[in-house]
Amino acid sequence: MPIRTEQNRPGITEVIMDHPPVNALDVAGWFSLADQLIAAGRDPECRVVILRAEGRGFNAGVDIKEIQAKGDEALVGVNRGCAAAFAAVYDCEVPVIASVGGFCLGGGIGLIGNADMIVAADDATFGLPEVDRGALGAATHLSRLVPQHTMRRMLYTAEAITAAELFTYGSLAAVVPRDDLLAATYELAEKVASKSPSILRRAKESANGIDPIDVKRSYRFEQGFTYELHVRGVADEQRDAFVEKRDADTTKKGEFGWTAHGLKELEPNIFNEKRLRCKPQQVTPMQGVSDVAAESRKSKPLRIPKPLRQRSK
Repeated sequence: MPIRTEQNRPGITEVIMDHPPVNALDVAGWFSLADQLIAAGRDPECRVVILRAEGRGFNAGVDIKEIQAKGDEALVGVNRGCAAAFAAVYDCEVPVIASVGGFCLGGGIGLIGNADMIVAADDATFGLPEVDRGALGAATHLSRLVPQHTMRRMLYTAEAITAAELFTYGSLAAVVPRDDLLAATYELAEKVASKSPSILRRAKESANGIDPIDVKRSYRFEQGFTYELHVRGVADEQRDAFVEKRDADTTKKGEFGWTAHGLKELEPNIFNEKRLRCKPQQVTPMQGVSDVAAESRKSKPLRIPKPLRQRSK
């Protein structure tokens, strides 16, 4: 199974991703991961969860081939699945330690960004290739790992950073040789598991309660732009290029765009009626606020509250 749960030591539960070749999860995989993380946290015998992976890397994000094959159904499903899995790490009733070896990309950043602690192998790399895949998301979680300008550089360039660099930002508990990764993770987990289970659960709840950012709401905001890019047709070229192992044509602007004056057509006669399920309409520049207000007054008289009318006498 792509996701499994093991209990090899008292008080410690492992949730393991094992989906060759690169641990890129499909819709079902993301929801299964969410379910098993929540279940682990609800186990009264569990005091800490280790989230780790088998294989070459920790997580390579979503299964792009599934999205290309199934279209809207898969895109909506994987968006919801990722949101559920990231939230499950955050809402797990006990602390979650992410144990990261190899690549940690896209959805992997969403998982570790919501984790309570991270132990990494010295071969680990961390990145958001979303711009190269026609999607957006997990900048919310990357912002919890690196400074703001580093996050933006990584987002815009799609370039990854090393475990050594991430360690300098204070985001990693330890960086160890790959062969020592699981042992180092268990060393930290056993320290946590030695504490009072009741206090640990309240500590997790209180730490979440003082977060300055609502990570679940912030991530869902990002996902809205993913679907916008999909509707505009821009994302298809990026995903096709990835599946076909070629460079994407980045000259394509999409089917329509937005300006300060509203909606405009970028190129005539390319409105994708099938995707939008609507017919193209002639769109004029948006009226100014004063013009809109004037039109509104013509159709409906302005009503002044009674106390204000009395004071105006």
